[in-house]
Amino acid sequence: MLKIISPTPPKNLERILGIDPGFGRLGFGVVEQGGVNDWKAIAYGCIETSPKKKFVERLKEIRDEIEKIIKKYRPTRLAVEQLFFFNNAKTAMDVGQARGVVLLVGIQHNLPIDELTPLQVKQALTGYGRAEKQQMQKVVAMVLGLKEKIKSDDAADALAVAITAGQSLWLTSLSPGERGRG
Repeated sequence: MLKIISPTPPKNLERILGIDPGFGRLGFGVVEQGGVNDWKAIAYGCIETSPKKKFVERLKEIRDEIEKIIKKYRPTRLAVEQLFFFNNAKTAMDVGQARGVVLLVGIQHNLPIDELTPLQVKQALTGYGRAEKQQMQKVVAMVLGLKEKIKSDDAADALAVAITAGQSLWLTSLSPGERGRG
């Protein structure tokens, strides 16, 4: 599933590739700065790998797809959600390895990398670190000005990670006096 809005980035603006890591399904979202703290969706979707394939083949498929996304959309930075908590240690290790593949591809493309926890993303977008998935999807759609619902939780999470990284960039660009103004 891939939603494309605009393939070519304008000059001097941030374009951020956000990733919600996984190995069966990995969410991605590309957002672009439309103005001061104004973001729009460029593309979003999921990379899905078959459980019938060997795990290393699935990692290669993730790598290949992330390469294609980077080459097509030319992001200026990468934002990846950190692993938070898994009940199953094997799943956590597998997701961690898929996340490592994504980070390596970003490094190979000389992209600055932001790593954010789910709590940081929820807090930044909703003001509440324990926000539910539906609330997050609504806020992401509102921030990006999307008229249609984002069907995939993974894609919505990836867009949320990218938006949060963008907001963090904007905040760090402000002088200390500007940050204190409300």
